[in-house]
Amino acid sequence: MRNRLMLGFCALLCSLLSVVKVIAQDSTLIIDEKRFTLSEVVVRNNLDYKMLLEQIKEDTTFYKAFKNLRILGFSSYNNIQMTNKQGKTIASLASKTRQNRTNGCRTMDVLEESVTGDFYDRSGDYNYMTPELYASLFFTKGTICGETNIVAGRKRSIGGKKGMEKHKEQLKMLFFNPGKKISGIPFIGDKLDLYDETAHKYYDYRLDIEEYKGELCYVFSIMPKANLGFLKNDRIVVDQMVTWFNMKTMSVLARNYALSYKAGVYDFDVSMEVEMTNLGNNLIVPKTLRYKGNWDVIFKKRERAIFTATLFDFKRD
Repeated sequence: MRNRLMLGFCALLCSLLSVVKVIAQDSTLIIDEKRFTLSEVVVRNNLDYKMLLEQIKEDTTFYKAFKNLRILGFSSYNNIQMTNKQGKTIASLASKTRQNRTNGCRTMDVLEESVTGDFYDRSGDYNYMTPELYASLFFTKGTICGETNIVAGRKRSIGGKKGMEKHKEQLKMLFFNPGKKISGIPFIGDKLDLYDETAHKYYDYRLDIEEYKGELCYVFSIMPKANLGFLKNDRIVVDQMVTWFNMKTMSVLARNYALSYKAGVYDFDVSMEVEMTNLGNNLIVPKTLRYKGNWDVIFKKRERAIFTATLFDFKRD
């Protein structure tokens, strides 16, 4: 009798586990012949998947968060380390700065600064391109007026730019719009577009709901498909991109991404983590940014860098 009860209990348990497994399975959604994976919790909430995925594709809140820095005062701890092949620091900057915004103009005060190695050249300019890019994001030189945080209808472009200015603009486009096509970059410009039909042959797209910093949010991830073989080295530029969105406003709360590629004239392997904060009235700004990168461009020396930006004490004009 006891054995029959145990067998019956095991059969019931296996049946329940089988049901749970079916319920918890992901679902596949095809929109405009493009395949997306939806987690069970997303399906259960009966969302307008097509509209939601289109909002994610056309997101401008990530870019706008950085544009918001142009209309605010804020303090920043800046830590930039240039390293050699063995990972030893060969040049560095550690500083605390304060951006001031008054009457539509911004300036910056350097409150503390410690420099090592050949971080600056003899003219006081940056000796590396990575700090130049960092400075263009978080530092202010002189007095700059008339800026806004408007992004609607505006697209970044390399038109009219040459040489180093063109390269810096391409890097900013890569930074602010990961997953979007960037013209003028040999061999990979079209491979950066993660939303065209070709990309869906090489990447998996997944939408989920999970908690981030105590807040429920949508999580959209893009990962290379498994078992791509030799195509991985040729077609894959974005190794991963994960973005957390506020469920009510669809503003980006955080984004982690990694990119790598090897071509004849350059190679790069970079990763970035960006965390945002809400100052109220959906005014989103970056709070923490972490970067690790190793890249080499023809006619330029290889750069290996790690940097962290910590922004705080935001003030409105």
